[in-house]
Amino acid sequence: MIDLGTAQRTAASGPARESRLSDTTAGTASERVFIDKQSPKAYHAMTETAEAVRTVAAEAGLDRTLVELINLRVSQINRCAYCLDVHTRAALRAGESTRRLGVLSAWRDTGLFTERERAALLLAEATTEPADAAAQESAYEAARQTLTDDEISAAIWVAITINAFNRVSILSKHPVRDATHR
Repeated sequence: MIDLGTAQRTAASGPARESRLSDTTAGTASERVFIDKQSPKAYHAMTETAEAVRTVAAEAGLDRTLVELINLRVSQINRCAYCLDVHTRAALRAGESTRRLGVLSAWRDTGLFTERERAALLLAEATTEPADAAAQESAYEAARQTLTDDEISAAIWVAITINAFNRVSILSKHPVRDATHR
């Protein structure tokens, strides 16, 4: 676990060190490479993919709140604190309610999500945990009953893309900063 109180970017030690975060928990001193900063061309390609996926989602008719629900559900499963922070704020800006965000991890147990949202969330979960073949088949079957081919494709692409960003942030240990550091 990262100690956010002592985690710092080390800009004074040169360009390679600018992309690192110190983790001093439990007396260890390791540094994580911020791979997005260390390999900006690769990260730029990911951001271009994210832009293309946003366009595909909009053209398929997935509104911004549904895209953010997918981003958040995948980030919950992956336990990506940084992406949860970013996409919670984005969902709120898009008009999503705090009530629905608060119960998103238990969406199956509420009546707060539409059939369309439920189908997209099932696809997002199946995309995030593809080893569960039975769940994947069930999710796809449910999606086929509710979503168009374009919506299915867009929802899966949104989930694939946020899964990739989750891994960048998790492996880089991107910190979640309080509001005064934004």
